[in-house]
Amino acid sequence: MQRADTPDFSDGYPIQDIGDGAIVSGRVGEQSVILVRRGQEFFAVGAACTHYHAPLANGLLVEDTVRCPMHHACFSLRTGEALRAPALDPIDTWRVEMLADKVYVREKLTPSSRPSGAHCSSDPSSVVIVGGGAAAVAAADMLRRNGYAGPLAMVSADDAAPYDRPNVSKDYLAGTAPEEWMPLRSTSYYSEQRIDLHLKQRVTSIDTAGRLAHLADGRQLAYGALLLATGVEPIRLAVSATSGSRIFYLRTLADSRAIIAAAAQAKTALVVGASFIGLEVAASLRARGLEVHLAGLDSVPLQRVLGPVVGAFVQRLHESKGVTFHLGQSVVRVDANHVTLSGGTILPADFVVMGVGVKPDLALAGQAGLLIDRGVLTNEFLETSVPGVFAAGDIARWPDPHSGERIRVEHWVVAQRQGQIAARNILGAREPCAIVPFFWSQHYEVAINYVGHAEQWDVSAIDGSLESRDCAISYRRGERTLAVATISRDLQSLRAEHAFEAP
Repeated sequence: MQRADTPDFSDGYPIQDIGDGAIVSGRVGEQSVILVRRGQEFFAVGAACTHYHAPLANGLLVEDTVRCPMHHACFSLRTGEALRAPALDPIDTWRVEMLADKVYVREKLTPSSRPSGAHCSSDPSSVVIVGGGAAAVAAADMLRRNGYAGPLAMVSADDAAPYDRPNVSKDYLAGTAPEEWMPLRSTSYYSEQRIDLHLKQRVTSIDTAGRLAHLADGRQLAYGALLLATGVEPIRLAVSATSGSRIFYLRTLADSRAIIAAAAQAKTALVVGASFIGLEVAASLRARGLEVHLAGLDSVPLQRVLGPVVGAFVQRLHESKGVTFHLGQSVVRVDANHVTLSGGTILPADFVVMGVGVKPDLALAGQAGLLIDRGVLTNEFLETSVPGVFAAGDIARWPDPHSGERIRVEHWVVAQRQGQIAARNILGAREPCAIVPFFWSQHYEVAINYVGHAEQWDVSAIDGSLESRDCAISYRRGERTLAVATISRDLQSLRAEHAFEAP
């Protein structure tokens, strides 16, 4: 509920008190609203992002949009539409009126109608989406938002409708995100939007000449356009395991539930892999009170992505929370209540979670004859080597205009945004994929935001203090900044993203 001492914009707000480019927090009755000025125009919109409800007053204004400070969603100030993932739902908008020296916020506006002219004779006869993750649901949502009214099917091997996958290693695994937070859309959404959702089902082959997707149960789905969004699968280690040992891999909601069930009956756990997933799992298991050991082949966690200095800081953070590291080692044997590491160390462990990396699921793309090179090759519009077949998310390797190279990125927000771009291009938009990659990683109370893409860099420069948990780290090659990681500097992260977007 809004505090009574916040301004009620329905009573009017002095124009002189809101400068150009300013955001003022207030309310209309009991509803939280922000009032925004852009030149001589004023906008009144909902105060919270529809993704994780971060305050948009702390965000960044870019032309007639506002960007969320937490996970970089973007909303239109004119219509409230969620223009960029991870938010899918719009924010509310209100009519504003200027009288004398005040601006008044009047009635709430009804949501804008779908874009006119989006559905035309050039639209595909039907669309099939292969996959049930971030790219898939974002694409289906965008197709319907843009007026596509034809048959739309989504085929997912998962047993759950699309859900908040980052949380399977973060808050959900830690026990701080309830079950009802996980679905990205309600059960009724798919029927209301006429999305034919096939769960626990696989596409076994694609006939690109006949434009048919063959399902494991023998059915066929005809398509006018197809989006391939099969994602990644965990890399599985060959480890000696005895009867009674428990080894888990974490990719799906079902995987997370299985680990939670094991944790309820356990005292100790070993996490294998000093990656983001491994570290997030370690933090989540510590939140559940387990004794946690972490083994990894790298000498410093995350050094290949964030560099040795930031990686060492992350390690100290985890150690301060009780995680014991065994670096330069992997696991070679798992027994019922202990494990043996490659260096000979024997540790107590009631179960093991493997987080040693993932690989793109390219089997279906290969069967369909799509060009593959460390991912499914696409053009700038995310269309593959076969006309009418698009790829998005973790499998797509596209020509990045910012680096001038082909890149493949395994980030959830990137997958969502690519799904949205692919959907618009399926409808004929011809919109280049010019995404600036963004991801976030949560380690206890410390969130690391990362924008850009730096596979290799010469220098990493820290502005601020890691130990104070207030800093920005720039990754540079030559004179060019390739990426920026931030801690407690959300606005700086947004500004870096905006700067990277410049031609």
